Amino acid sequence: MARSSLGPGLDGILIVAKPAGPTSHDVVGLIRRLAATKRVGHGGTLDPFASGVLPIFLGHGTRMVEYHLGDRKAYRATVCFGASSTTDDLEGELTPSTGVAPTRDAVLVAMAGLTGPMSQRPPAFSAIKVAGRRAYAMARAGEAVVLSSREITIHALTMVAWDDAEADRPVAEVEVECSAGTYVRAVARDLGEAVGSSAYLGALTRLASGPFSLTDAVALDDIRAAAAPGPAGLTPFLLAIDAGLDRFPTVTLTSDEVAAVARGQFVRPSSGVPAGGGHVRLVGPDGSLVAIASGAEGRLAPDKVFVAPAAAVAVG
Repeated sequence: MARSSLGPGLDGILIVAKPAGPTSHDVVGLIRRLAATKRVGHGGTLDPFASGVLPIFLGHGTRMVEYHLGDRKAYRATVCFGASSTTDDLEGELTPSTGVAPTRDAVLVAMAGLTGPMSQRPPAFSAIKVAGRRAYAMARAGEAVVLSSREITIHALTMVAWDDAEADRPVAEVEVECSAGTYVRAVARDLGEAVGSSAYLGALTRLASGPFSLTDAVALDDIRAAAAPGPAGLTPFLLAIDAGLDRFPTVTLTSDEVAAVARGQFVRPSSGVPAGGGHVRLVGPDGSLVAIASGAEGRLAPDKVFVAPAAAVAVG
C-alpha cells in the first residue's frame, strides 16, 4: 500500500486578502515564516499598492501552481482621468492632460471598444525582461524601453461608479474580467487615450483569481493570530492542494492501481479513462488525491504523484 503523504509539513492553498502596501514577495515571506516551511509560492503577482486575492501555495501545493498560471482574473479598478503617469498608476510621475476631460457617456463607448481579444502594450515599468534586464530597471535608469505587445482578452469591462465632482479630473470605478497576463494599468492608460485624454490607475483590488474569490480570502491579521501558537493554527484556513481544479476529471483507482502510480507507473484504470485526453485527478478508494495524470490511448501516465511507494518488505 502507499502512504498518503510524502513528508511532514503544511500542504494546501491559502487564499490571502492582501492589503495595499506589502509586495507579493513580502506576503510569501510572511507565510513562509508563519508556516515554518520553505516551500511557499504565490499564484500571480499583485503590485504593492494593489489589494485583494493572492493565492498562496504551501508544501505539495506548490506543485499545483502551474495549473493556475492561466487562470482568468477579476479586478475592481479606479481610473483617474486628466493626467498620465510614467508608470501608468498612482506611483508614477503625473503629467496633466492637455485634452478635454471625457464625459461618462464617452467613457462607456470607449469601454465597449476595449473588450474582447486584443494586443496590449505592457507598461514600461513592468517586470518583463528585455535582453536579460527587467524593464522597470531600465526605465528607472532613464533608458528607452520598447516592449512588444502581447495578446490578451478583456472578457468584461463594466463601470460601477462615476465621479465628476472635479470636472477636469473625473474618476471612473470599473470592474475588469480579463485573461492572465493583462496589465490593468495599461487598460486605464488605453481608456484615457481612447477618449482623447489621459488616465492612470488610481487603485486596484483583485476580486478573483480563477476559482479563488475575495469572499474566501483571509486577512493577514487573522493569519498572524491563527499562527501565533504554531504553524498548525493555519490548518483550518488551508484548501486542499487540488482545490480549484474541478475542470480536471476525477478517476478513482483501486488499491493496486494506487500502488502502481506511487511507483511512477502508468495505469489502465478499471474505472476507465475520460474521453478527450488532458489532465485528470487520480484519487484512491478513500477519495484522497493520489496524482495528477495525463491520459492517452486508454491509459493514464502520472505527471505529479502525491503518495510515496510502500516500504520494501525484507525477505529473510
